[in-house]
Amino acid sequence: MIREKRKVEVIGLELPIFKGNEHVNLAELIAQYPLEDGDVIVIAETLISKVEGNILKKEDIKPSKEAIELAKKLGKEPEVMHVILDEAKEIVKIGKNFIITETKHGFVCANSGVDESNVDGIKPLPKNPDESAEKIRKEIEKITKKKVGVIISDSVGRPFRKGAVGVAIGVSGILALWDRKGEKDLFGRELRTTEVAIADELASMANVVMGEANEGIPVVIIRNAPVPFGNGKGKDLIRKKEEDVFRN
Repeated sequence: MIREKRKVEVIGLELPIFKGNEHVNLAELIAQYPLEDGDVIVIAETLISKVEGNILKKEDIKPSKEAIELAKKLGKEPEVMHVILDEAKEIVKIGKNFIITETKHGFVCANSGVDESNVDGIKPLPKNPDESAEKIRKEIEKITKKKVGVIISDSVGRPFRKGAVGVAIGVSGILALWDRKGEKDLFGRELRTTEVAIADELASMANVVMGEANEGIPVVIIRNAPVPFGNGKGKDLIRKKEEDVFRN
């Protein structure tokens, strides 16, 4: 017999469109929606960069010699390449038309996470996504008196699969990495290695609703998901370089 066991809601919120560098109290804006205990609020990193004043104007950027040379090689604008290099801790790989870097946060991704989508200018990643998530969560909980989790999400490509998926770059209020070692499976076998990137899974779920183009849904509420609350951080999901079998 088949029966319904769990139903999860994924609710996309439309907000006013911000071009960039508007100093908006995002927590107050999101708290206008009737939140419930246990909700996880997923916020696109583009929105965070906008309201934190982290959008750069091309006319204010003077590209370095290295940026100009690389931009010509990779078919990018020198100003954009300058920001990519400025946001990079290390260049991991340069290909025919791409650059993979490790950002100052520790994320390994294309273009240091820098892009121009849905902004009036050049958008680096938020300076401290975990700190941003923590601040927003605390403000929302203070306003609503509800216990919630907050994820700052970005969409990234993957080295061995095509297409972009949502990932968590900032986390507050929930575990980012759920260690399930020691639990039993359906047949009583003990889990020995299972660690679930639960924040990434939630970010990817939200990204289906957020979209990648002109959907205009920068905030998603995930309700009734089996999420472990705790003191997780986005940085918990970063694999240390010495543990990375492809970089050693």
